[in-house]
Amino acid sequence: MKYKVLGMSGLRVSPVGLGCMGMSHAYGAPADKRQMTELLADAVDMGYTLFDTAEVYGTPDRPHDNEELLGEALRPFRDRVVIATKFGLTFDTPEATGPHALIPDSRPTTIRRSVEGSLRRLRTDRIDLYYQHRIDPNVEPEEVAGVMSDLIREGKILHWGISEATEQYLRRAHRVCPVTAVQNRYSMMARWHEALFPALEELGVGFVAFSPLANGLLTEWYTADTQFDPRTDYRASMPQFRRESFERNKPLFALIDRLAEEHHATPSQVALAWMMNKHPWIVPIPGTRHLSRLKENIGAADIYLSATEIRFIDKALGEMEISDVFGGSAIKTQ
Repeated sequence: MKYKVLGMSGLRVSPVGLGCMGMSHAYGAPADKRQMTELLADAVDMGYTLFDTAEVYGTPDRPHDNEELLGEALRPFRDRVVIATKFGLTFDTPEATGPHALIPDSRPTTIRRSVEGSLRRLRTDRIDLYYQHRIDPNVEPEEVAGVMSDLIREGKILHWGISEATEQYLRRAHRVCPVTAVQNRYSMMARWHEALFPALEELGVGFVAFSPLANGLLTEWYTADTQFDPRTDYRASMPQFRRESFERNKPLFALIDRLAEEHHATPSQVALAWMMNKHPWIVPIPGTRHLSRLKENIGAADIYLSATEIRFIDKALGEMEISDVFGGSAIKTQ
């Protein structure tokens, strides 16, 4: 397997990472811990090295469930994996039906409290990649970056990144403490962050794509009749899963299916390979609870799309009608 490097500081990761949120949060009731522990071990055996979580991935009863799961499951493999987690968010009404409004808090005292909690739950002495989960408009990027610099110097984190970063925020933070990766929403249906790519190239910052399969829609395993539990599953309210969206997205599905047939691949693999072949510093982190999906997603690393094919796909995506897609929960400032 050909591994990738995020950032100028040389963080080496598998070409596809594993987004672990859905094991504990937002995609139905939390999965069985024993099964997920086995799945995480299988992922390591397959060559996955990047595992993504956050302190807020959980339930009202177990608000840090996902970090706790990874801490226990990945402990035997700690020196073989890169653990990424995030700070700086709380939910406005975590007991209500999601998606919940997000409250950002990146005050230095909050960061200090968060990193200690994550280290404890992850059962580790260092966090490989520590993301600011969302930008806090009340805290300057230089102040956040200064705390990150201190944490790196103390050995509590090795690298840092920003989720949902803007170019201006990234540049200001990067000047104080070099940013290893930006983690933003990105898929064939959500391409608005491509405007950030030139700055990432210039600064030598990696791009970690979350929701690379549009919350599962691009797997083509769902239909207009698929039902999600609105109490526990965010997809129940996502626009791409509305009945009318399936009709509207037929041209997109047809494009993906044609490419899948040409490359002897699945729709998911094509959707992932499209971004992985676009730039060497893009790493998608699709999530799953299933062994078959785990194998399928890592298999996308073996699919080669030429620069000509990438340009063709981009042109087609830009010209076709595509339904609305979930763009993230609302931000509620304090």
